[in-house]
Amino acid sequence: MSLQKILSEACEVDLERYGDTFRGVGYTKSQDHANRCYAVMAGLIRPTPEPVTLVDLGCGLAHLLDYMNAHGPHNVRYVGLDLSEKYLAIARRKHPGNTFLHADVRQNPASLPRADYIVMNGLFNYRGSFSFNEMRAYFLDMITIAFARCGRGIAFNVMSKLVDWERDDLFHLPFDDLAQSVSEHLSRHFVVHHDYGMYEYTTYVYKDPCQS
Repeated sequence: MSLQKILSEACEVDLERYGDTFRGVGYTKSQDHANRCYAVMAGLIRPTPEPVTLVDLGCGLAHLLDYMNAHGPHNVRYVGLDLSEKYLAIARRKHPGNTFLHADVRQNPASLPRADYIVMNGLFNYRGSFSFNEMRAYFLDMITIAFARCGRGIAFNVMSKLVDWERDDLFHLPFDDLAQSVSEHLSRHFVVHHDYGMYEYTTYVYKDPCQS
C-alpha cells in the first residue's frame, strides 16, 4: 500500500470518531484554529476582478469551501480532490453544485485538474511511522506535481521547527530546507507565513512575481 493511501486511511480514523467537525479532519484544538488555516489558504489568491479556479487537493470535508462561502473570496470556482471516498461522500452531499474528484495524484499526476490555484491544507503535517526522508520525498513529489498543474500559484503547510517540542509522527520541515527545495524545483517567487499562531507555517509559491 502506498504512503499516501496509508496516511489517508489514518485520517479516516478521525472522521469515524468525530464526524463532520474540525476534529474530523485532524484539528485538535478548536474551530477557530481551523479557520485560521483556511483564511491563510484562501489568502493565496491574488486580488482580481475575474473569476479564478481553485483545486483543494486533499479537500477532506470541504471545510475550506465552507469557509470561503462564508468569508470569501467569492469569485472562485472550487474543485475538491481527495484520496478518501469516505470524506468525498460527505463533501458531495454538502455541496452538490461543486465537483469532487477521487484520485491518487502521486500515482497519476494527470488526474489533478489544471487550475489557477492549487492548495494543499494539512496534506503534509502528519507522517505517522514513515521516516522524515520518506515524507520529504512525498512532499517534493506532490508540490512539484501541483505547481506543474497550476496557472498562478500553490499553497501548502508543514509543521514548524520553532516549537517547544516536536512530535515524532509529524513532519517538521526546517525553513532552509523548504526554501532550497522550493527555489530549486518550483520558483523563486514564494512567501512564507509563520504569523497565524499555529505550530505550522504556510508557503505560497507563485509562477510570477507580485506586481503591486
